[in-house]
Amino acid sequence: MNFGIILDNLNLYWQGLLLTVQLTVLSLGLGLGLAIPLSIVANSGNGLARGLVFGYSYFFRGTPLLVQIYLIYFGTGQFEGIRDSILWPALSQAYWCALIAFALNTGAYTTEILRGAIKSTPRGEIEAARAVGMSTAMMYRRIILPSAFRRALPAYGNEMIFMLQGTSLASVITLVDLTGAARIVNSRYYSPYEAFITAGLLYMALTFTIVMLVKWLERHWFAYLRPREG
Repeated sequence: MNFGIILDNLNLYWQGLLLTVQLTVLSLGLGLGLAIPLSIVANSGNGLARGLVFGYSYFFRGTPLLVQIYLIYFGTGQFEGIRDSILWPALSQAYWCALIAFALNTGAYTTEILRGAIKSTPRGEIEAARAVGMSTAMMYRRIILPSAFRRALPAYGNEMIFMLQGTSLASVITLVDLTGAARIVNSRYYSPYEAFITAGLLYMALTFTIVMLVKWLERHWFAYLRPREG
């Protein structure tokens, strides 16, 4: 291991780390914001709306993330209507294309996670909420969604990690994230071990941060289940 190569490129790795964190946080936030209403619709009685949600979820879960990035980054430019629309300033930039692809992808997986969590809400909780006169909107806000979030947390923690690792594909469309930084270092020095082991260790550090965050949330949200001392 030539540690001089790593030290000489710490600034490049730092910039890649910041971009990776930014893409991960924004895509997870946008994906969760998209998944909450879609998961509610997926459990509704409207068959057409459920079908549309299923179609969206099936497409983004059934195709590789790399294909989705290519379709958005390379594919949208072939349509004149898109090039002439107000969307083109965003779709012509690699950053926004990557963020859109990541958000739609994680949104599809999170929709399924929340859909299952909502569907498994104990019937007694719903009946109790109706018994005290809660409206449907209040019941979702006060009872169903908080309960579903607690059950979905372990699976969503895994999705957060998968999304972090998925952002490594941003480098294929010219973005210099952690993987992109490693590829640049490797192309400069022809030292794949130094280049990619450094990136791998940084990804592991980010993964450890997510794991600790999920564990903290589990302790916070499931504190009422712990036996009381004394």
